[in-house]
Amino acid sequence: RALMHQPSLLLADEPTGNLDPETADEVFEHIANIVHATHTAALIVTHNHGLAITMDRTLTIRNGAIEVV
Repeated sequence: RALMHQPSLLLADEPTGNLDPETADEVFEHIANIVHATHTAALIVTHNHGLAITMDRTLTIRNGAIEVV
């Protein structure tokens, strides 16, 4: 629904937080495909480290400081 009007930026706060790991992976694959195909910037907040490392760029907040990975 958030992508229906073709925004230039997608904000997603724990978009798969309540899903099982397999479904979460599938949903993130769809999000990544859509974002890359439409050249949409995406800011995704997640506690899922496995997902985070698949992103183009990762920022980590640790002990109140931002670390660029």
